[in-house]
Amino acid sequence: MAPLLVVEDLKVFYGSVEALKGISLYLEEGAIATVLGANGAGKTTLLNAISGLLPIQAGRISFKKEDLNGIPAYEIVLRGISQSPEGRKVFSTLTVEENLNLGAYTRQEHKAEIAQAKERVFSLFPILRERKKQLSGTLSGGEQQMLAIGRALMSSPRLLLLDEPSLGLAPILVKQIFGIIREINRQGTSILLVEQNAHKALGIASTGYVLENGQISTSGSSSELKSNKKIQEAYLGGAALKKAGRPSST
Repeated sequence: MAPLLVVEDLKVFYGSVEALKGISLYLEEGAIATVLGANGAGKTTLLNAISGLLPIQAGRISFKKEDLNGIPAYEIVLRGISQSPEGRKVFSTLTVEENLNLGAYTRQEHKAEIAQAKERVFSLFPILRERKKQLSGTLSGGEQQMLAIGRALMSSPRLLLLDEPSLGLAPILVKQIFGIIREINRQGTSILLVEQNAHKALGIASTGYVLENGQISTSGSSSELKSNKKIQEAYLGGAALKKAGRPSST
């Protein structure tokens, strides 16, 4: 079976600066893949290129065997890809429900489908049902993250792009968010997850890619990455593993 998403030799520039230097990755239907890396590695650039928010200078992105190069962002949403951005970026002066409705802007003529999608979001995030008439700017950080993910789900995507969903959240909320991400995947949505919390990301993903300075430095199954000494030391706290009496290499 062909992968759902294929990125081949992708190059993206900001002016004269090459932000992505020939990225290649793929995501199987129904899977979770994670992209790890430090700030400035190019992770958000990768997601924005897939979403059609940044132009591609070279390479190819295909989704369901269809080429996405040059396709406008709204059309990519219609084809089944939706993104929850880094920093949540909720519309603070709009209510929770108004934010969710904006996530369904490409489906305005399909009222029944929108209602069904909203019910799914409220089922995943019951607090959003309670807060649906509340201005989103008054929500807690965790609630805003839930809203950002819920808004992305309103287009009923086949592929959900998540950019740093745990950023700035307390550990208990991080655990809750990752549990919900796993449930979204169980319901049939494939997920490409950009995340600095490597422990959590590799705990739910089947495959992972490490992005450094605009290039994939390492890739493999989650278990392979977790047992890789370099990955342990850079992203999994190798010293902490040693203190716990576990080896930091295989």
